[in-house]
Amino acid sequence: MPVVKQVNFKGEVIGDFELASSVFEIPVHVGAMHQVVVAHLANLRVGTHDTLNRGEVRGGGRKPWRQKHTGRARAGSNRSPVWVGGGVAHGPHPRDYHQKVNKKVRRLALRSALSLKVQENNMVVVDKFDLDAPRTKAMLSFLDKLESKNKPLFLMHESNGAVIKSASNIPGAQVLHVDSINVYDILNHVKLIATPEAVRKIEEVFGA
Repeated sequence: MPVVKQVNFKGEVIGDFELASSVFEIPVHVGAMHQVVVAHLANLRVGTHDTLNRGEVRGGGRKPWRQKHTGRARAGSNRSPVWVGGGVAHGPHPRDYHQKVNKKVRRLALRSALSLKVQENNMVVVDKFDLDAPRTKAMLSFLDKLESKNKPLFLMHESNGAVIKSASNIPGAQVLHVDSINVYDILNHVKLIATPEAVRKIEEVFGA
């Protein structure tokens, strides 16, 4: 059974926190994580880009010059893609970039990402955040004790405005509710800092 350090908000180690092997100690499946991350980034795309082809550009009704005997190349419209101000050839048009990923693959990828964090010793459980008001200085001090100032990800079991605002001014830091956990954010951040309740929720949902 894998274990990670459990600390208080002062950054002091208060013990070990046991994790479920079915979620935090599985063989890392790189292919599943790659597929899920690619789909995640694709699904973020709005797909509203659009260009005008030669039939949609205003103008171009009259032939610029006669076909022969001008010494110039033939031209049928000044809206041709080779003309300045003309249409765009094979340009992008609105489309849906959505990619579907099977539920089993998503679950495998998430458990792989969590297991990778444990293997790399980049996961820690914080007993509780002793913040009655937003304090960026206190949060920085906490992260400094953990040596985790570089892109930390806080995984919470409940909404906590003090934690969110305290981390909002820290470059690369992100606060995520456990219900919104995803593979991309786990891999995109260096240190995973979770509450015990958030960890148990993950084990309850993905351990079956």
